[in-house]
Amino acid sequence: MKRSFLLGVALVSLLPVLAMAQSAFDGTWKVDLSKVQMPKKPDVLVLKDGVYQCKTCVPAITVKADGDDHSVTGHPYFDTVAVKVVDDHTIQETDKKGGKVVATSTVTIAPDGKTASVDFTDSSDTDAAPITGKATMARVGAGPDGSHSISGAWRNASIQTLSDNGLVMTYKVEGDQLMMTTQTGQSYSAKMDGTEAPYKGDPGITSVTVMKTGADAFTETDKRNGKPISVAEIKVTPDGKTMNVVVHDKLRQTTTSFAAEKQ
Repeated sequence: MKRSFLLGVALVSLLPVLAMAQSAFDGTWKVDLSKVQMPKKPDVLVLKDGVYQCKTCVPAITVKADGDDHSVTGHPYFDTVAVKVVDDHTIQETDKKGGKVVATSTVTIAPDGKTASVDFTDSSDTDAAPITGKATMARVGAGPDGSHSISGAWRNASIQTLSDNGLVMTYKVEGDQLMMTTQTGQSYSAKMDGTEAPYKGDPGITSVTVMKTGADAFTETDKRNGKPISVAEIKVTPDGKTMNVVVHDKLRQTTTSFAAEKQ
């Protein structure tokens, strides 16, 4: 009896230590849309004389705006783009890969031409249900004379709605390994010492490195064929409730930041 009692006391005394041993990163996190800071660098679009151009896409896109599928190269998420002019203030885009629709968007320009609303679906990086959402853009530059109202420089202003499968991610630390999963099928398991590891479930990311920079912080570098394309600086607040993330897009030279709340 005395031995059992002492063993119980010993186990209870260890509970705080075990709790403290849990990583600050462990858990499921959901992005708070009200705390997203969109990139300041604008997108430049031109639709004129029946031709649509996304000049800031990487690589740039130029296709006829006739509603038909047109082949594009250099994009891991899609291989054809179809742009349809609905009217003077609305266009629709459909992206496909291997003949399958992977993304759609409808852009509607406000009557004053200063803002635009975007309704979109995106399953380009997953075989799961598509991410859906609504966003707004603000005009920061005019298009050329005689062009469609979509033409000009646009800054992503805000995301009004985004389906949960595009907002939720889960992290788990076991030993020196950090494991990440999303609801759309992306995942990795990487040592937190900068060792390169496979990135699964995303056609645009082939590998990842994770470097722990503190008890509550790490840096994730996503790569495509060995070349860094995105660097995320991630830090959990002292209360363990919020994960702050700053993402540097190396292809487009933009920065996005957001906060995710622990669920």
